[in-house]
Amino acid sequence: MAATTALVLRGLSMEYVRGKPVLRGIDLEVGTEGLTAIIGPSGTGKSTLIRCINRLVDPTAGEILFHGQDLARLRGEALRHARRRIGMVFQEYNLVERLSVMENVLSGRLGYVSPWKAWMRKYPQEDIDRAFELLEIVGLAAFPNQRADSLSGGQRQRVGIARAVMQRPQLLLADEPTSSLDPKTSVEIMELMRDIGRRQSIPVMVNMHDVELARRFADRIVGMSGGAIVFDGPPGDLADDHLKGIYGGEGWLQ
Repeated sequence: MAATTALVLRGLSMEYVRGKPVLRGIDLEVGTEGLTAIIGPSGTGKSTLIRCINRLVDPTAGEILFHGQDLARLRGEALRHARRRIGMVFQEYNLVERLSVMENVLSGRLGYVSPWKAWMRKYPQEDIDRAFELLEIVGLAAFPNQRADSLSGGQRQRVGIARAVMQRPQLLLADEPTSSLDPKTSVEIMELMRDIGRRQSIPVMVNMHDVELARRFADRIVGMSGGAIVFDGPPGDLADDHLKGIYGGEGWLQ
């Protein structure tokens, strides 16, 4: 695998129910930079694809080559170590609501400290300094001690992004990170992920429904339909005919 490639999927398939594939032999390469948006109708396998990559679900067949290591074959400690290098931003934030913003961000380092230190919340000063830097980057420098459950949806997603980047990942995945947000906040979150990816040289993969957001912020768009990739190219190449093939029909196009 070339040094410019972070992730290679080969024949990736997934079935929750035998004989009913959700992913159908996905082949995909992702470079070491840029934002890739995955679009497609509900139920076409976008979330399953993202969750297979970081092994939140196990693929039925195929390879997930992450910097040359096949994640699909890893188990136990080897898998835990590999997953430390993949940050994840969730649709519903997945924060610990009763903890502070700072504690949630620092939890991105849980895979790197001993269980005792994690329990006692004793993180190295380097990690604490890094967490403050990230809070500044995501626009929450004034909120380190505020409880997560007191934040707005957009603020919670910013905490989720900071927590994921706190891992110092080599790949950042996001599963519908704007679906619960208003249009203005959605733009801000997409802009933040794009800019963080560029500044810190982290490739970003975002599963999303909003085609216009994908066109505006992605360097590359992957369109899925029926568990397969039916479009792969730059935003400028995504024409109405492609959207018809991805989503079906044309009455919804303006």
